[in-house]
Amino acid sequence: MVFFQSIQSVISIILMIALGYILKKQGWFDENFGKNISGLITKIALPASIFVSVLKYLTKDSLISLSGSLLFPVLGVAIGYLIAYVLVKVMHIRPGRRGIFMNAVVNANTIFIGLPLNIALFGEKALPYFLVYYVTNTVSTWAFGVFLISNDDPTKIKGKNRAKLNWKKLLPPPLLGFIVALIFLIFSIPVPSFINATLSYIGGIVTPLSLIYIGIVLYDAGLKSIRFDRDTVVALIGRFVLSPIILIGLISLGSSMFGIHLVSLLKQTLIVQSATPMLAVLPILAADAHGDVKYATNLVTTSTILFVVVVPILMSIVQYI
Repeated sequence: MVFFQSIQSVISIILMIALGYILKKQGWFDENFGKNISGLITKIALPASIFVSVLKYLTKDSLISLSGSLLFPVLGVAIGYLIAYVLVKVMHIRPGRRGIFMNAVVNANTIFIGLPLNIALFGEKALPYFLVYYVTNTVSTWAFGVFLISNDDPTKIKGKNRAKLNWKKLLPPPLLGFIVALIFLIFSIPVPSFINATLSYIGGIVTPLSLIYIGIVLYDAGLKSIRFDRDTVVALIGRFVLSPIILIGLISLGSSMFGIHLVSLLKQTLIVQSATPMLAVLPILAADAHGDVKYATNLVTTSTILFVVVVPILMSIVQYI
């Protein structure tokens, strides 16, 4: 039953992605449209959606209990980096791909795939749980993941020109929207109804626009360029198999040994988010660091396509955890 329900949710996602792909192919969107729609989502619509959802679905008491659940994705990310590093050494992955590979295994596309997927599977009531993984993933990506790619630049002299911490990236608009919402929640600051309604309408465009954007990205990447070489296959296994297994193991261990029992919807959200496709910005980060852009693009494309197969299988498993 859960398997078929998840398939139906994924089909609706596929159809919206296909719409973006077809419209781009038909010439509806110029070259700047994808960039503009990405900015609209991440800088305006998503912060608005998060702000409204936090105030709607969280209370002070639930916020305190939810903060403890950060431990699981944080440990999952740390273990993921360790495993990815070992794989890089064992497989002798060449410079220019190493940082990309480790990011592919550990960090997820929580904005453009993870969020609409979570809403489709669990509804808006699960958004506070999504934010637990989103915060972890954001800090992981911009505080550490970007360093791995920048310092893997094959044109740099070893030990020189190291990456610097970018605080603007570490505190993106969606995370700032979350922080502002927490301030309103903690201090019980009232929000006028017309402001709340406006933000709700704006936030409502996140899911369809995100999926249309993914369709545009897939068209620009070119499906004919997909390759399943060794480095790609292992990275896909890391993203879709190892990452959720690590989180499932941590949650099970926390429950059996330490008596930490998470609500079912929180567990399912964390596990599903751990198996979402790879970062949409991987090719951009790779290009900035003179890395293997084709490899990064191939990872994003293949993982975005394959997730539609992975999600129904994963949903069938998580219901028993």
